[in-house]
Amino acid sequence: MNGKEIIKRLRLEGWRVDRVNGSHHVLTKDGKAVPVPVHGTRDVGIGLIAAIERQTGVKLK
Repeated sequence: MNGKEIIKRLRLEGWRVDRVNGSHHVLTKDGKAVPVPVHGTRDVGIGLIAAIERQTGVKLK
């Protein structure tokens, strides 16, 4: 799962892209901010996916 796919799933759950800093997109919802790396079609590591799931409460895989 790459960064673009993660952002697509989070946007469906109500998260919105607040800003882009280099290759990292920062999504926000209810005062929380979560950075998501977007490096083309390169997959995000499973540890980072798990961290994003914990921070957002959204099941990604």
